[in-house]
Amino acid sequence: MNFGRERKLESGRKVYLATELGLDPKQVAVWFQNRRARWKSKQLEEEYVRLRSMHEAVVLEKCHLEAEVLKLKEQLSEARREMKKFSASGSSDDVSCGERGSSSPSSSISVEAQQPLLGSSGWNEAQSSCSCTSTTTTTV
Repeated sequence: MNFGRERKLESGRKVYLATELGLDPKQVAVWFQNRRARWKSKQLEEEYVRLRSMHEAVVLEKCHLEAEVLKLKEQLSEARREMKKFSASGSSDDVSCGERGSSSPSSSISVEAQQPLLGSSGWNEAQSSCSCTSTTTTTV
């Protein structure tokens, strides 16, 4: 008997099983009720394990995304500092993160400054290295 397929006990089946096993039909009904409860508990445990695993994966992904956001905010901040430095000096140097004097239309994105987020250890995770560097080019 596969309990996954036969979870309901009909009265005819109950009487048949009781006579086959030499038990009272009420005992067979109680056995089926207990078996159904154990089966349901097992299904819930399996679902819990599956959902917990999915949750852990999502939390890990969220952590990676938060770290990436912090790194990108730091890069944006560094790029802004470079832009301020070059615009204040009146220099015609290029910044490798963007081009000056480009004839193509540009779009601007407004990003509000926010306080850096602190990691679970309490230190600023945005202190990662920035890949934005400035280069000086001379046009002839």
